[in-house]
Amino acid sequence: MSGKTILVADDEPSVREFVVRALSYGGFEVTSVPDGNAALAALAEKEFDLLLTDIVMPDLDGIALALKVSKDYPATKIVMMSGYANQRQRAHNLDFLAQEVISKPFTLEDIVKKVKAVLA
Repeated sequence: MSGKTILVADDEPSVREFVVRALSYGGFEVTSVPDGNAALAALAEKEFDLLLTDIVMPDLDGIALALKVSKDYPATKIVMMSGYANQRQRAHNLDFLAQEVISKPFTLEDIVKKVKAVLA
């Protein structure tokens, strides 16, 4: 999996740092941003194999971000994260958008395993 690039978008610094650490340890090249608008800016500058986004974020939420990314960057796979049951359900209703929806909290091992599976 080395050489695969991942963009992490999450407005919670502690979650973002945990995910970046987990995925870097898993052998991925990881870039992180605090929100959906910053994710779009990063995508405009560089190609990513996967977008890992929180669903609930201020301004541009993860679902609006995923809709834009799936349209403008169709080769980028999308994985969503959420700690809210109603938001997970909302994302599951958009199966055409995301390859996976991960429930928070998750372990370092869980996140690496799910990302590797999506990229396989």
